[in-house]
Amino acid sequence: MSKKVALITGITGQDGSHLTEFLLGKDYQVYGLIRRTSTVSTWRLHNIIDKIELVQGDLTDQSSLNKAIALIKPDEVYNMGAMSMVRTSWEIPETTFDINANGVIRLLEAIRSFGKKETKMYQASTSEMFGKVQETPQSETTPFYPRSIYGVSKLAAHWACINYRESYKMFVSCGIAFNHESHRRSTEFLTRKVSLGVAKIHLKMQDYITLGNLDSKRDWGYAPDFCEGFWRILQLDNPEDIVLATGETHTIREFVKSAFEFVEIYNWQDYIKQDQKFMRPAEVDLLLGNSAKAKRLIDWQPKTTFQELVEIMVSSDLERLKRQDKFE
Repeated sequence: MSKKVALITGITGQDGSHLTEFLLGKDYQVYGLIRRTSTVSTWRLHNIIDKIELVQGDLTDQSSLNKAIALIKPDEVYNMGAMSMVRTSWEIPETTFDINANGVIRLLEAIRSFGKKETKMYQASTSEMFGKVQETPQSETTPFYPRSIYGVSKLAAHWACINYRESYKMFVSCGIAFNHESHRRSTEFLTRKVSLGVAKIHLKMQDYITLGNLDSKRDWGYAPDFCEGFWRILQLDNPEDIVLATGETHTIREFVKSAFEFVEIYNWQDYIKQDQKFMRPAEVDLLLGNSAKAKRLIDWQPKTTFQELVEIMVSSDLERLKRQDKFE
């Protein structure tokens, strides 16, 4: 029996790397789409780079997507590629929309025209689409109200996937994933900024961390748990849109406090500064997901607790700083 073939866009990112490890464990042949640049950052894949195939392609370039799909003929496509910094999306709105929304349409067109009839696609939708939440907790039937260009672009992509599914009978599923973090997050993201900052403060390498709003609430989970959920969604007989969440919400303040207390710093407020430039023009105050459908249809629920997530991230950064790793 031949191996299943998966193509992952955004393979060099947090989710792409964790998903790659998971699929290799399931004996998949994994291809990753990478942009043509002078340097490609593959540090998240350093221990498995020899087990995968990298192909050049870009979500902003239709012809490259057509070539990749025609060459690979994947059984499953996981679209992890995106301009994913919410705050940055206000600074480059057109680029954000071109990658996150138009890029998904280009990928759908490539699969429709050059993929196998049985090719399944997973679209990484996001809880940021709920934005100014209309009900709590948020489920698959909660109305969307995005509060950032990032959220708007992801919502456009989400509806494009539904439209292609209904118009062309394509197997396209969207996982509406709530915040999921890990030690592989980029340092521009809040959780990693905090975990790395706490580690540096503990090692006397930094004096304080500068943050924005500490009162926003998020439903935080562990990325590897969620990547298993992505895969489970594509193993269904029929395409579905499914919320993936922990069902718990914590403030940014709680995340910061837990990170500092892990290294036994209890006067953590002395090490935090707030700056208006890190405040969003329109804030998302509360995200809390209801993943009952995921539990019912794909037998999925998170395995890692909030406290365990914080400890994993801070521990990893402490170890990396002690080893003087260059990658962050």
